Amino acid sequence: MRGGPRPLIALVQRSKDDAWVLPKGKLKRKEAPIVAAEREVVEETGYRVEIHDYLGAISYKVGRKLKLVEFWRMQALGKTGRRPTDDIKAVQWLPLEAAIKQLELPLEQLFLRNVGPRVLGTTAPVAAPSAARPPVVALPAPAPDAARLPAIVVAEEGRRSFLQLLMDAFTFRRRSRA
Repeated sequence: MRGGPRPLIALVQRSKDDAWVLPKGKLKRKEAPIVAAEREVVEETGYRVEIHDYLGAISYKVGRKLKLVEFWRMQALGKTGRRPTDDIKAVQWLPLEAAIKQLELPLEQLFLRNVGPRVLGTTAPVAAPSAARPPVVALPAPAPDAARLPAIVVAEEGRRSFLQLLMDAFTFRRRSRA
């Protein structure tokens, strides 16, 4: 997001299919999701960013694999002086409603429509993660065949990442078996 009297949302156009999407990418080996998110946004937009609150996650199938994408609100600080990576054709900074309309993936449109007002309305940087497990709200309501449908998880403000919650649950199960 770029601030100012009319905050703007960054969208990137993929070279492979010309689709306009939210900036995102893949984790490197042993890379934390928040670190990967910052790296990918810098690489894809050409802007340095300050990370603020965790917004939530979306998941969908790519081929036979399930993909999980986590999002944080970030404030653009200035250009890096580098061009976006080769897999990005263009970068656009748009007002919220225009960004939602420009997005090609309906799941990203729904996600941005749900988190957009919070993205534009808060400016406090992320607080340190709390020890308590935060509640998470899932949208939309699961259908009978939900295992085949994409999912959206919208976190409450100031909450930890979805992967952190999963890791906490896994660690708790391992400790309780010992």
